[in-house]
Amino acid sequence: MVDLERIKATSVAYFRSFDEGATLRHHFRHTDEEGGLWYFEAVPDHGELLAIKQAELTPAGRLHRYSWEHLEDERGFLADQAIDPEEDPLEAIPAEEFQRVWTQ
Repeated sequence: MVDLERIKATSVAYFRSFDEGATLRHHFRHTDEEGGLWYFEAVPDHGELLAIKQAELTPAGRLHRYSWEHLEDERGFLADQAIDPEEDPLEAIPAEEFQRVWTQ
């Protein structure tokens, strides 16, 4: 039988360690097909960028945040795939822009 609480605790610890220990952070924005804005804070991990914080600002103005403190809900979840700025339609943004959205 799968121990879902143990798996969640492992995931929380994994993302938390990156958030608390990262010295280099990258910030990106993406506009989806419906006009929603997605914001990512990512850190390097074995040659890839791992999202450690993610915010979605819907066209209706609702803000959904995901991080080690809140991995998922009925609306969505923290990205589980590496971010690739070369392949994904992402725009690099200043850390201040990400923080402005994250803290609203």
